Amino acid sequence: MTNDHQRLVSVETQSEYNLTSGKSETRIFVKMYVDAVKKGLIADIGPERWQTLCVLSSFMNADGECYPTQEQIAGALNVSRETANRRIKSLCGYRWQDRPLVIKKQGREGKSQRWENARYTILPISQLAIFDGDTEEL
Repeated sequence: MTNDHQRLVSVETQSEYNLTSGKSETRIFVKMYVDAVKKGLIADIGPERWQTLCVLSSFMNADGECYPTQEQIAGALNVSRETANRRIKSLCGYRWQDRPLVIKKQGREGKSQRWENARYTILPISQLAIFDGDTEEL
């Protein structure tokens, strides 16, 4: 675990209960530190992969794991499912300091051989952490 000032980006959530509607609302905040730009990650990754990484991180837990559907990713990006798939593929193929930021795992379901929902892990090298998740020092 690194200190907060050593992180380049953090993801935080805030839940709020609306007394009028009786519904809870969760907000997600991505906080970027100046060093994120100075160290080159944001400039290097490009706008589409950065946006895709931020959207994917909005689904992650404290261990960096996320399980959104293709439709959820597409909806959050406001793009078609095909475009979302292309962006995820580009993000998973991207390397920062010769290492992946995101790993995608997908297998086949038992006898039916249908594809399971993809499972993504956002790695500590990405400098994205939610709650008190680990990041790597750069």
